[in-house]
Amino acid sequence: MASAQHAHSDTGLGDFLRSRRAAVDPIEAGMPDDGRLRRVPGLRREELAMLAHVSVDYIVRLEQGRTTRVSRTVLDALADALKLAPDEREYLFTVADVTQSAPTRRPSQSEPAPRLRRLLDTMTDVPAIVVNHRFDVLAWNRGGAGLLADFSALPPGHRNLIRLTFLDEAFRALYGDWERAAKDCVATLRMEAGRRPDDPALNALVGELSVRDQDFRTWWATHQVRGPSQLVKMYHHPIAGAMELDVQQFSVDTHPDQKLIAFTAEPGSESEKALHFLLHWSDGHVTADRL
Repeated sequence: MASAQHAHSDTGLGDFLRSRRAAVDPIEAGMPDDGRLRRVPGLRREELAMLAHVSVDYIVRLEQGRTTRVSRTVLDALADALKLAPDEREYLFTVADVTQSAPTRRPSQSEPAPRLRRLLDTMTDVPAIVVNHRFDVLAWNRGGAGLLADFSALPPGHRNLIRLTFLDEAFRALYGDWERAAKDCVATLRMEAGRRPDDPALNALVGELSVRDQDFRTWWATHQVRGPSQLVKMYHHPIAGAMELDVQQFSVDTHPDQKLIAFTAEPGSESEKALHFLLHWSDGHVTADRL
């Protein structure tokens, strides 16, 4: 298995800049066709330098990792030139290490907040789980276990949504569009890896998935990033059938490392009927978290 250090070594500023530079269409960026053969896709270094109003040597040093501390003004110029989306811009600022005055991040908490456990118990009509920044599943209600997996039957080290998405065939089969869901997983994990470069468990997860799954390895190398957002996902459940569900994440003020994820359906829809059936089935077939 790849070492944790190697697994995270490609998350730096230089790799991200190169990947985003390659993704920019030179014509859309306003670069004229000078007749020179483009050996690689995207912007050339000198074109990015011109758009960001910095020297080519500076771009070279950034991409080679010889310069990591960058002013906010230059980062904004680079982000504009590369046409970065908001999540990508946030990631750029994170890996460039410009947040000197940011508060110290609290250590990861492996136990769910007691109030979250009680909240899960009351959510009898909504499947829900509690995860940390690595998407380790820390707690769940019966609906959450019925929809996704019987987490109580899994070893604690395997209760991770991203690991299950790539390495568990039954979990993969739940997704109506597995590739889209899996790419979202990679982009979200990449964002967290930029925020927490020294998290050994996260690095170990990236290392394991990089070794064991070709798709993960390929998509990780694209440096796509995405922060939390409301999603609509199609599920093909072996008991309840097809369901289109809203997947919403809620932050926890007292435990900022944790999120509550809830799954709901459009009122009056066939998905809502299927979800209600699933919830009744779950009462007799799976258990809520009581660890």
